[in-house]
Amino acid sequence: MKRSRHLFLLYLLALCAMRAEAQPQGDPLFLTIKSLDAKLFDAYNHCDLTTLGAMVSDDLEFYHDQTGLSVGKAPFLAAIKQNICGKVQRELLPQTLEVYPLKGYGAVEIGIHRFHHPSHPEEGMGDAKFITLWQNKDGTWRVTRVISYEHNQGLLVK
Repeated sequence: MKRSRHLFLLYLLALCAMRAEAQPQGDPLFLTIKSLDAKLFDAYNHCDLTTLGAMVSDDLEFYHDQTGLSVGKAPFLAAIKQNICGKVQRELLPQTLEVYPLKGYGAVEIGIHRFHHPSHPEEGMGDAKFITLWQNKDGTWRVTRVISYEHNQGLLVK
């Protein structure tokens, strides 16, 4: 199990290092992933755990630079309920969004997102970078792996 996680991380890092051509912003895959991201984080921002749960795989692996690895849908949803609901909202910085196809699997989404308190959206809590792996299985897209990193106040992108 550990070996497969390490191989997965190495694969994602190699993919990013290769800097393959991202899908153009008008490309159908780019538009699909952008729409899925919006739906996922609308659920996140409104504590809609039912929608959020339907959009992530049962074996979700979530790597976070400050909290480490979380495996499984249930721990992910519990962490959202305890730590996010009513406390934090997320917005994608649209100019940072990159989408890359993964043949026979789905897509990789890369970008930067900004976090803020729901009652003070003008006051950013900080930005973070992310890599999300989306699987398209039988026409249904789900998040299977996430790496969220470089959480800090100093990154705030204008």
